[in-house]
Amino acid sequence: MPLSAPVFYLKRKARILSRKMDIPLHEALDRVAVEEGFSSWSMLAARTATAAADQSDGALLGRLVPGDLMLIGARPGQGKTMMGLRLALAAMRDGRPAAFFTLVYTGRDRSDLFRALGAKPSDFDKLFLFHDSDAINAHYMIDALAALPRGSVAVVDYLQALDHRRENPDLMVQVSALRQFARERGLILVFISQVDRAYEGSGRSLPDLQDVRLPNPLDLTLFDKTCFLNRGEMRFASNVG
Repeated sequence: MPLSAPVFYLKRKARILSRKMDIPLHEALDRVAVEEGFSSWSMLAARTATAAADQSDGALLGRLVPGDLMLIGARPGQGKTMMGLRLALAAMRDGRPAAFFTLVYTGRDRSDLFRALGAKPSDFDKLFLFHDSDAINAHYMIDALAALPRGSVAVVDYLQALDHRRENPDLMVQVSALRQFARERGLILVFISQVDRAYEGSGRSLPDLQDVRLPNPLDLTLFDKTCFLNRGEMRFASNVG
């Protein structure tokens, strides 16, 4: 059956419902799914997560090589966090560890995030590292990732959060350190990024590097790959700069 809106809009609707009614995210997702004619969110996800979608996530991951830094940018509600998590999930399905660093979600949301992707948290407990510490910065991440093998994937939700504490090094210093670390260890680092609100009046179908919101200077050519999202569309680019 056709959905009333794209999946990323339905997820956004669920997050708003969760906050408004003070209910767990998985319960809000289930309520939205029932409105769409499904018995639960997992049923909706299973129906819409077709083989083609699975292949696209795997194909996108396949375009990333050990040592890459990737930037995923979009305005709120466009699915950038879910895309980052889908890449982590694709890596884990390939037997590779994945890590998620966030100042947006908490450990309480961990299972809900997996369910929103149509996955069972228990399937990946030994491969998934979840960090929601307020102390997250480049040094924290390097320590947390030091033991992971080559090809592991780490997702940072979100880039600007590395700049949220005055005592942290400059954003340029942190991203440069993470770039060097990723290359030395052969890890793939995916940074979710905010896009400036001014983009919405630009008339362009998709944002690009000029729209990335930067509270402090950062050379965006440090990122090897970029992926920008808007209203279900995606633009992937490599070898930036």
